[in-house]
Amino acid sequence: MHNYKEMKIWQKSRTLVKVVYEISKILPKEELYGLTSQIRRAVISIPANIAEGAGRGTDRDFRHFLDISRGSLFELDTLLILSNDLGYISESELNPVLENISEIIKMMVSFQSRLV
Repeated sequence: MHNYKEMKIWQKSRTLVKVVYEISKILPKEELYGLTSQIRRAVISIPANIAEGAGRGTDRDFRHFLDISRGSLFELDTLLILSNDLGYISESELNPVLENISEIIKMMVSFQSRLV
């Protein structure tokens, strides 16, 4: 088992949750059960799947949950880009978050390559 609380990808994904929740507060109220909800579910699943995978018995299981987490990162990336396309968030709000997502993805791929 891995101690997920000491993992940089888990720590960075927790920070990402806070940032994305702040951004999602500015989305229109009519998106509360649509885009806002989907964005929040995607970002929450990132650290949650890292933690769940770390608690599994094998590195193979852990890799699987990291794959799910990485998929959620790509989903979040797309949802935020769509929010920008729809005029809900600006480029200046979007770009730092996309950079953060990209960094976490790179870290995750690197970490996964070291798992047996």
